[in-house]
Amino acid sequence: MSDAASSDPRVPEATTPSSTAPLRIANISGFYGDRASAAKEMVDGGPVDVLTGDWLAELTMLILARTQAKRPGGGYARTFVSQMEDVMGTCLDRGIKVVTNAGGLDPDGCADAVAEVADRLGLSPTIAYVSGDNLLNRMADLAGELRPFEGNDLGDPTNYMSANAYIGCWGIVDALQQGADIVITGRATDAAVVCGPAAWHHGWRRDDWDQLAGAVVAGHVIECSTQVTGGNYSFFQEIPGLERPGFPWAEVAADGSCVVGKHEDTGGLVTVGTVTSQLLYEIGGPQYLGPDVTAHFDTIQVNDVGRDRVRISETKGSPPPATLKVAMNELGGYRQDMSIALTGIDIEAKAALVEAGFWAACPYGPDDFASVKTRLVRTDKIDPATNEEAGAAWKLSIKDPDERKVGRAVSNAVIELALANIPGFYGLGGGPGPGRPYGIYRPALIDASLVPQHVVVRRSEGDDYRSAVESVAPAATVTVDPPPVRIVDVPSGETVRAPLGAVVGTRSGDKGGHANLGVFARTPETYAWLDDLLTTVRLRELLPEAADLVIDRHPLPNLLAINFLIRGLLEEGVAASTRQDGQAKSLGEWLRARFVDIPVRLLPDVYRDDSGREAEARP
Repeated sequence: MSDAASSDPRVPEATTPSSTAPLRIANISGFYGDRASAAKEMVDGGPVDVLTGDWLAELTMLILARTQAKRPGGGYARTFVSQMEDVMGTCLDRGIKVVTNAGGLDPDGCADAVAEVADRLGLSPTIAYVSGDNLLNRMADLAGELRPFEGNDLGDPTNYMSANAYIGCWGIVDALQQGADIVITGRATDAAVVCGPAAWHHGWRRDDWDQLAGAVVAGHVIECSTQVTGGNYSFFQEIPGLERPGFPWAEVAADGSCVVGKHEDTGGLVTVGTVTSQLLYEIGGPQYLGPDVTAHFDTIQVNDVGRDRVRISETKGSPPPATLKVAMNELGGYRQDMSIALTGIDIEAKAALVEAGFWAACPYGPDDFASVKTRLVRTDKIDPATNEEAGAAWKLSIKDPDERKVGRAVSNAVIELALANIPGFYGLGGGPGPGRPYGIYRPALIDASLVPQHVVVRRSEGDDYRSAVESVAPAATVTVDPPPVRIVDVPSGETVRAPLGAVVGTRSGDKGGHANLGVFARTPETYAWLDDLLTTVRLRELLPEAADLVIDRHPLPNLLAINFLIRGLLEEGVAASTRQDGQAKSLGEWLRARFVDIPVRLLPDVYRDDSGREAEARP
């Protein structure tokens, strides 16, 4: 066992840098499929000390599992290897470290691929990988140790396609201490790839809760790449150069605070708004639980310190839970999704006839399938000016364990209606075909002591360094109180009916089968109004799809924001969801489009309407 895992929580200092200057950690990927030129852009565009990237998501693990089944050892993000080919030589020349979770299900296989690139280029980097997160082959022994996460059904362990614990940063720290130039992990958390280099550079202890929490927040902000430089930002029209926004970096200081920025002469902006928006992405309550520390988001302070420079400070931390979250993907069965256009008048009658015709043609009945969902999606307009404006859709989603039942039997039953059903019949999407497999996301908890991190540092002379780093954090009792917030009276007076998005921004996404919806204001006065207006009751009225679901509401007055967790909106997770937007990426923008009565004094001039008419025609 390495010193990093011993009873002494201090990080060994033999190869820890002596400098306490901030460490500039740059992001080069927010998902598997992000911009292929990002690494070269960040290395060539300005000074950086570390390149990091997040390649993994719950859906990505399912994709990698299917890749691994076809190509053993290949369950990693191949695009990372391509990026390394572009910049490896420059990184070695300039002493730039690389830390990533692109190893996915096969971090050793990814390390092999990077080593092949290095050999082809005539380079000799020290490559390390961190494993131990992949529990699939241990399921026979560990299945009884899994605890349901928030009461979720654990399903059938024999059907798991992947099972990975979310590990933290200390295996990364150990690898860097041993001189690794490139560190590749399995399912390390998105923030761990930032927290690890920061802890190594500054020599933090495993119980330096505030510093670790600050680094986790820095990692959370930059892990989705250009989302913090203007991508997916509600007020996108304020962001110049958004057709090609630059990738971000975070300069993490010794106290855990950071300055978020981007290289000069790149598109996008880094502002308090873009940072706040990203802080709200895919979170739950104010306590952001991780494997290394609990970061208290209700203590964060965000301040503008210059163009494209935003400082995040005052973040408080406390010990993490004694358990790690485990993400399992189970083969759920097979599905068939079909959509039929409904055009013009009599839309509801047309939908009813299509559905009746389908069941008359299908060799199975509704009760013969594990799941059947039909939806009428009304996108048609009155007196439509174009053919598209006249259109609505009837959507069918069928799931079953039997691939044959949801294959041609279903798709053919839809297609054969083409000349025998409604007027104007045509399909939206592909033609008839077989059912496709889908996964069910199964989250669980496991005791951290059962998931040590295994570190391998490959030496050129063949004498590899190997260690096991415990995932158990030091025990401690820490009380964190959020700072007092200045109370502002709820504005009153004349109102105008306008879209909520006229005065607030949002950021939404998926958390397993739940949807996260963060809503933020840009002034204390607007936040006071928002906090008074947007109760869970009102949110259900504005988003009828959530009317019957459990909703958690978490005010974050320090960020002028409220975060909602809408439980079950995404059903059994992204891969199984039958919503058109299975990842809830657009949920916030839907909310912003809903009309409410807004005090005139809060509205931008373009929305003000002295005549009292609704502001529907406004931008």
